[in-house]
Amino acid sequence: MRNKFEEQLEKLHVEMIQMGALCEDAISAAAEALIHSDAALAAAAEEAEREIDQKEREVENLCLKLLLQQQPVARDLREISAALKMISDLERIGDQAADIAEMTSYVHLPQGRSSHIADMARAVINMVTDSVDSFVKRDLQLARQVCAADDRVDDLFIQVRRELVELIAADASYGEQGLDLLMVAKYLERIGDHATNVAEWVEYSITGVHPSNN
Repeated sequence: MRNKFEEQLEKLHVEMIQMGALCEDAISAAAEALIHSDAALAAAAEEAEREIDQKEREVENLCLKLLLQQQPVARDLREISAALKMISDLERIGDQAADIAEMTSYVHLPQGRSSHIADMARAVINMVTDSVDSFVKRDLQLARQVCAADDRVDDLFIQVRRELVELIAADASYGEQGLDLLMVAKYLERIGDHATNVAEWVEYSITGVHPSNN
């Protein structure tokens, strides 16, 4: 019975890695689509989001099967319940990447102003990767590093917002575009928040205590 459980738990880890990779693909494609005004990349981000939705259903079914059929002990129960929470955040990450992709047809970065948006995208991709890796490897330190990395994303958001305010102040005609770009930055900031949520559930699965309760 335990061997069967271990096999299914390993399958859960594989599915979580695949879902995390799809999130990375969606964010990367959406950011590149925005920077380069590339409709094909925007479509790729939206396709990745649909695959993320499907993966969420598959992982949820696997978790429920583990709970109902295998009667896991305390630590295993925490790991499975944490995975159920995590996939909700990963699904939201896919949604927000798709939201960015949808904006690429009418939002254009001003010349020389793409660096901080691109930096935010790279930062949140790393956070998503590390949050899922920390779950699979049961790496508490890595999970906590993800939470700390969110401060960097918040700082980048503030920089983007400041630059856009300055840009609009200098040229009022850029107001609508500036607000749209601020929304893109906000989506990226929210992705960082969701990756942090994932990492916090990893900490719960390992320690039995959610960081919000400390």
